[in-house]
Amino acid sequence: MKKLLILMSLSAWMAHGAWAQSFCASDGQATPLTLVERFIRADCEACWSAPQTLKPAAGALTLDWIVPSEQGEAAPLSAAASRDALMRLEALGRAAPTASFITSTQVVGGRANSLRVAHGVPLGGYIGASIELKTTLMPRRQEAHSAWLVLVETIPAGTDGTPSARNLVRNVLLSEWNKPDKLSKTGQQIFREARPLNIPQGATAERLRVVGWVQDAHGRVLRAAQSVCPAKWTSKRPTIS
Repeated sequence: MKKLLILMSLSAWMAHGAWAQSFCASDGQATPLTLVERFIRADCEACWSAPQTLKPAAGALTLDWIVPSEQGEAAPLSAAASRDALMRLEALGRAAPTASFITSTQVVGGRANSLRVAHGVPLGGYIGASIELKTTLMPRRQEAHSAWLVLVETIPAGTDGTPSARNLVRNVLLSEWNKPDKLSKTGQQIFREARPLNIPQGATAERLRVVGWVQDAHGRVLRAAQSVCPAKWTSKRPTIS
């Protein structure tokens, strides 16, 4: 029932275009040029606390995935580990790391693509989130494109044992798009998805936001986006215990 109420609220918000102070969106943000993904095995605590030797270039969107290990809940980073990391590794055609590694994917971009991500306030352990693509580049009949909507916890440098700022992946929604929801008056195809995402125990609400990207059947990232929350709202958001 909570999921239904959250989804209904999110749908009403989207229908009325209420991208207001009670919501965070990617509106007005620069489009990321590169998607950088850092994978850390859950039993490699030293990998989490090690300084980053390579700093992402300007325009990079960086994500941190914690990969489950054979130690299970006994692994030092198990509380943040997620099977979503294994799903992402499979999509990249990579094996799980023995310790850690970094991948980098160029964002193809294109003026005809417009990607927006957004999310609302936490409610009952869930947070409503959405991703929407407007494009003229995707033919109506072709292989499905993948839309990744990722809930991240942005951890400042010097906190939670990490000397580097991180965007820790907390939840993932993966959608396959092969048919637009509708066509705009300008001929653009519009694809969108809106869902309530579960907030894991231990996540800090004022650090949560969403990032998203769309990639084609060949793994090329067509567009990426990340939400930013108004400062007045983040200072009032509660902690999820």
